[in-house]
Amino acid sequence: MIGLFERGGPMMWPLLVTSLVALTVVIERLVFLASERWRREPEAVARIFAEAEAGRLVGAREAGKGSRDFVARVLTFALEHGDVSFANALLQASNRELARFDRGLSVLDTVITLAPLEGLFGTVTGMIRAFGLLGASELGAPTAITGGIAEALIATAFGLLIAMVALLPFNYGNSRLEQARQEIENAAAHLELLLAKAGRSGAGGPLA
Repeated sequence: MIGLFERGGPMMWPLLVTSLVALTVVIERLVFLASERWRREPEAVARIFAEAEAGRLVGAREAGKGSRDFVARVLTFALEHGDVSFANALLQASNRELARFDRGLSVLDTVITLAPLEGLFGTVTGMIRAFGLLGASELGAPTAITGGIAEALIATAFGLLIAMVALLPFNYGNSRLEQARQEIENAAAHLELLLAKAGRSGAGGPLA
């Protein structure tokens, strides 16, 4: 592996930095998603719904306080700050939580695009050096040229490999982001319906 790295040319160093950035983001995202799954408390969300359905808004707020579940945090924030606009409070809380799921995905998106371009640039510069040997008078020049082209392609191979490895966690992170968005939207809509049934304002009016 070290030999391939050295034969790949100077662009292997930017590729190495890109791969390290991608690896750091992937590890951080996997740890975050695992911790969020471990922190889920569906019973806290159920208690919020039960209290809201009974019209006990203070009890609904208390049921979600201290919860580490992101859905429960969104609902609790909306109940605590929905005296002016419940919908705006829900939107603010959901955007804050979804931003945590979205963090780092833009970096992986950039890596997926950048790594193949870095590899291609390394290949182009390597082929320029290889074809520069055409002017050499040594009999071994054709062999040197083909060897130089083969080495130049190493950069492209590494760039494609980095992009392919980063693509899988990127898609996984996006799927978890979309799943979190749907869970928040469904819980928020359900809470609004329960509040409306309990004689409270559901979408825009003040909450008692």
